[in-house]
Amino acid sequence: MEQDAAATAAGVTAAVDLSPAASDLRRVHLLPCGIKQNGAAAVFDYFKPKDTGVEVDGVRVEEAFFRGRKLQGATIALPDGYRGYILDKRSGGKGMQNLEGEVTNFKSRAEFQDITYWNHDTTPSAEDSLPRCFHFLTVANAMHKPVTAEEMANMSAMQNQSS
Repeated sequence: MEQDAAATAAGVTAAVDLSPAASDLRRVHLLPCGIKQNGAAAVFDYFKPKDTGVEVDGVRVEEAFFRGRKLQGATIALPDGYRGYILDKRSGGKGMQNLEGEVTNFKSRAEFQDITYWNHDTTPSAEDSLPRCFHFLTVANAMHKPVTAEEMANMSAMQNQSS
């Protein structure tokens, strides 16, 4: 019984293949809903965003309708040094089991540099969760950046001047 609990606690390990994909993505959208569908859909026949001519926080606002509901969206670029990937979950193959538990394999289907996110009933703004989470990446990079001896010396000199 203890072995089962240990295996469950070990969790799932993932292997991700980010080799270049040959897929052509016109756009990537993040919708404020869940769609219980796996497979192809004629998205470009029905989902047709239009530019509203309005700009908020330096971003152009678009308008679209999905299942009769009005959506307002904005396209934002990923931060410098980051890339987005559309992943397919792969089953079977080598390496499906390891000592820690199950291995899940993912393969890159496409890569993107910007994403259009959509809101119900509200105009997109810099205060929305997606643009705000990109600010965390800047903070995380600053926190994990190595500090040089020169920077330490400058900080010490500044502290001595203020004392």
